[in-house]
Amino acid sequence: MSSNKPHYEAEPDEIVKRDSQRWTFRPRGFNIIWGHDERYWNLPKKGTDDPAELVQVCWLELTGTTKDSLPEGKYEIKFKLEVKPGAFGLSNSPIFMMAKVGKRGRYKWNKIKLQEKNSDNRTAIVEPTFQIDVKGTADDNKLYFGLYEVWTGKWKGGLLIHGATVDPVTS
Repeated sequence: MSSNKPHYEAEPDEIVKRDSQRWTFRPRGFNIIWGHDERYWNLPKKGTDDPAELVQVCWLELTGTTKDSLPEGKYEIKFKLEVKPGAFGLSNSPIFMMAKVGKRGRYKWNKIKLQEKNSDNRTAIVEPTFQIDVKGTADDNKLYFGLYEVWTGKWKGGLLIHGATVDPVTS
């Protein structure tokens, strides 16, 4: 799903490995299509916890990859997103969280719903999650995941991306 040359390439030091199974992705730790163009994205300063702001795009593709293979188990990917007042095109677009294990793995996906307005017109923080199983049999157990809306060609904007986490699921 990812383009060969993303417009903004993830900075490896913005992907924090908390231990062998836990990862935190700051906004600059993602590959972002159109990310270098300020007409479309406002990226935070390096090393800060400020969000990346989607100003306007018709092609949403934001992807992350763990630096190392993950041990066998079930993992939860969680994005922290914020819908700003005045956001547009988000509630009418099919936005998907997608993930696969290994470069040659098959994507699994989950459609997420983002509301542009809430009852009091404040920003709405959402934390969509997605779970994926990692088998111990593959040579490449890196996790490839992202947010996508590339099908409609409709403009969307007003979304803040605070980051994402990858954590093991404990029973």
